[in-house]
Order: sequence, then structure tokens, then C-alpha cells
Amino acid sequence: MEPERNWDVIVVGAGPAGATTATVLAQKGYDVLLLDRQTFPRDKTCGDAVPAGAIEILLGLGMEAKIDAAVARGEFYPLQQMRLVSPKGHKLIAQFHQGARGSDSYVAPRLYFDAVIQQHAVDSGATFVQAEVKAPLLENGRVVGVQARVNGRLETLRSRVIVGADGVTSAITRALRPKEAQHVDKHRAVALRAYIEDLEEYPHEVEFYFYDEILPGYAWIFPIGRHKANIGLGMRLDHFRQRKADLKQMLKRFLEMPEVKRRLKAGGQLRDVATWQLNFGSQKKLQHVYDGALLVGDAAGFINPLTGGGIHNALVSAQIAGETVAGALQSGDASRHAMQAYETRCHAALWDSMRRSFFIQRSLLRFPFLVDFLVRRMQANSALAKIFLTKL
Repeated sequence: MEPERNWDVIVVGAGPAGATTATVLAQKGYDVLLLDRQTFPRDKTCGDAVPAGAIEILLGLGMEAKIDAAVARGEFYPLQQMRLVSPKGHKLIAQFHQGARGSDSYVAPRLYFDAVIQQHAVDSGATFVQAEVKAPLLENGRVVGVQARVNGRLETLRSRVIVGADGVTSAITRALRPKEAQHVDKHRAVALRAYIEDLEEYPHEVEFYFYDEILPGYAWIFPIGRHKANIGLGMRLDHFRQRKADLKQMLKRFLEMPEVKRRLKAGGQLRDVATWQLNFGSQKKLQHVYDGALLVGDAAGFINPLTGGGIHNALVSAQIAGETVAGALQSGDASRHAMQAYETRCHAALWDSMRRSFFIQRSLLRFPFLVDFLVRRMQANSALAKIFLTKL
């Protein structure tokens, strides 16, 4: 590590958004330092579902061989259809469609999925270093680097642009966005994930369960192999706090539901139970660009408010970020004014879906009788089904 070296770009966080941004910029020939507090492979609490649209972006960056190899190893589990189950047990079953390049949707545990993208960033020319970033380095109101703990020692790392990709608890976001300008509870959620290893799965089918206790949230079962699945549930944070809910007890009750209980072979063998929070992309007027820095993926808060899925939106924002930063480096101007097109392009690419998803979540999924009506009467090409199919 060279503390005095001035990089073109430092990307903080090597998850899907950060590693993809690093890949885009490294492939354009820029000197990219990719930082993460952990080495890879590493687990990341998530539902693990990856829609075909996200895979399309990765294929466009030259990852076809890596994805095919992960599928062959059984790390990416292909999906064919989904099932939505209403409070009264009505079911809507819809087929996943392949992407333009023939890509499938998958359930891909983040232990494997993130490692594939992080390795591709390194193979594309980015330098990866394990480091815990404490805060951005500011000079005259401009971000010029980061303060990071590397090998137990606090170091100053400088670059022309910083990309904050360090997730919902982002040190970069917390430092740059004033507290009063961050996400409020109705645009946040809390979720619990576990892996189950004794469940009779529906092969190549993901399941979403809407029922009275959890609305406007849902519970899920996403298979990852024979008798194995990612299982969990999530609720909007304001509802969770109002109800003083306990996610672990809620998961226990979900496993007791007849539709689930009859499929358990040994009572429900769970491992790696973990909770996390999510920031929705439905809150208006959040700032994502600063002098010398921008935010991508979960650090920006681009999670879909209906499904809780963030991977596709993370990759969309990463592509736009890579192109925006490349333009800033080429012009020699990385000011907020010069890079503000990033916010405009992200809004154009993501906002309509966010707005529609939040409307459905806020106005329709609060009421069990409406959910029953929607699931019973709507078809596979309905707005509700399309959002779940494309924004897993």
C-alpha cells in the first residue's frame, strides 16, 4: 500500500454496486482503488434474489464465463417462476422471462455472488485492499480522499473522486448527508434472513407470502438447492416500531403456517439468522452527489420499496456512476455541478418504478382484503407481478 499515492478513484465498498463501479472505471483505464472492510468471499445479509436485468448488466461487462462457472458449481440457482400468496391463500403464479442476452434470474447467496463481481473488478484492473473506511477526507468542503484503517493503522488515502458504495450504514453517506436530510422511517424497512436446510422446496420457484401480521411487508422462501432455501421476512420500519414486533418470533410463526409447516422435514433447521435495515429509493430530494464524491446502490438508498430488492438498482446506479465519474475525470472537474447529471440519470432510470412500488406498498398492501383481491384477480402481466419479477 502506498499512502501518498493519489488514485483516480477510490470506491468504498466492494459489494455489487462498488465492484461494478470499479469494473466500469478500470475497464476505461482509470487507476481505481477498491476498499472493503472484509476480504472475499464473505457473507452479506440479503434475500439473495438476483433478477435477469442485473445479470444482463454483468454480462455487458464481460462476466459471462464467471456466471456460467458459478451456475455450474451450483452457487447460482436458476429461477423459472414465482408464486404470490395472499392472506386467504389465493395464489398468483407468474413466469420469469429471460433477458435480451438469454440471462436467467437466480437465487445467488451473496457469499458467492459478491465474490464473483469483486474478482471481476480485480481482473479488470482495479486494486483491492481490505480496509475499514472511517470517514471521507474533506478539504475546503470538497472530498479529496478517505481516512481508513489498513492493517491496524489509520491512513489517509487520496483520490480525485470518491464513490460511496458501503451500504445502508455507509460512513460516506453519514458524513456527507446532514442527519435531517437522511431517510425517515416510512421509507425504511427492517428484515430478517435465515437459511433453512430441511424444507421441501418448489424447484426453481420463489415464494412471497402476504398475511395480516406482516402487511405491508411479506415473508419469502427462495430456494438455493435441494431442501435448502433462503427464508425470511421484512416490514416497513415505522410499522415495525408501532407494533413493537419481534422478527424472530414472527419467523417462528411463519414456519408454523400450514402451507410451510407441512413441507418441513425436521421441524425447520435454521442457520445464519441475521437482521438488517434497508433504505428505500422512494424518498424525494435526497442528495447523491457532492464535490468530489457520489453515492451508489444501498449507500444512496436505491432499494425498491415494494420488494426490498436492491441489487438491480445498485448495478444500474453503478453503471451510471462509472460513466459520470469517467466524464468528470476526463474534464478535470469533479464538482457537484459537473457530476449532477448522475442524479438526473438515476432519477430517469429508477424513479417511476420506485414511485409506483411505494404507492402499491403504502396504499394497497396495508389492507388484507385488497391483497386478496389483487392476487385473486390480477394476471401474470399485472403491475404487481411485473415489479416482483423484475425487482426481486
